[in-house]
Amino acid sequence: MRNVLALVLAGGKGVRLEPLTRDRAKPAVPFGGAYRIIDFTLSNCINSGLRRILVLTQYKAASLDRHINLGWRFLCRELDEFVDILPPQQRIDEQWYQGTADAVYQNIYTIEKARSDYVLILSGDHIYKMDYAELVRDHIKSGAKATIACIPVDLAQGRHFGVMQIDADRRVVRFDEKPASPQPMPDDPTRCLASMGIYVFNSSFLFDQLCCDATVSTSAHDFGKNIIPSIIDSQLVRAFPFRDKNTGHGRYWRDVGTLDAYYEANMDLIAVEPELNLYDHTWEIRT
Repeated sequence: MRNVLALVLAGGKGVRLEPLTRDRAKPAVPFGGAYRIIDFTLSNCINSGLRRILVLTQYKAASLDRHINLGWRFLCRELDEFVDILPPQQRIDEQWYQGTADAVYQNIYTIEKARSDYVLILSGDHIYKMDYAELVRDHIKSGAKATIACIPVDLAQGRHFGVMQIDADRRVVRFDEKPASPQPMPDDPTRCLASMGIYVFNSSFLFDQLCCDATVSTSAHDFGKNIIPSIIDSQLVRAFPFRDKNTGHGRYWRDVGTLDAYYEANMDLIAVEPELNLYDHTWEIRT
């Protein structure tokens, strides 16, 4: 995993989580008493052997900066290991990040300096445990230009995510961002295949796509809306099915973007046998 750079997108406003996000970014919202939401993504990185991590912040980042500085500064800089915070620098444009792809593009100089062969793009506001090393190995073995982690969700939920269709070899043949009528999975008419917002790209390919997208004035500069749909016809883009670390077959992944979802995810922890095991010493969640 030494040739992989992890980018954690942690700049969202989290409007639907107000008042919890009134004074802090969504990834910095407390969860389960002892944690912040971003702890799950960062812990997954460390447990997966990824120790070169950049956190891209934007709105109301003071609480998030403080949390990372207090709890995530244990890596050895001399060994080229780090969890670094990247605030908006306006190196390329005078605007704030316009979308997920634009957030990465505006930091392309720093990303290039890391000299990594692969870039793993993550969201800092989901609750789950996942071995990213399995995803990266699958991506490298397949020879794909990009790989998207995915999970089945109910059709009603699919309207809030990017929804994809794949063939027998897991090649992505269609991708719709937040469709009004999600296309169901061929073998399950009640569910669709949703993107988790987790992508692996070959670095040079990613840089080329970001630079091309930046020149399109009508683009929203977003991975789900623009980058992914523009490459699936001409490049090999594959899906990676998410498997939970504890069960191997269960799929615990929660987008805690609303107060109801946030409450339900917290209540999941008090079950007699919770789907999300925070006492698992083989996959510890740090804070």
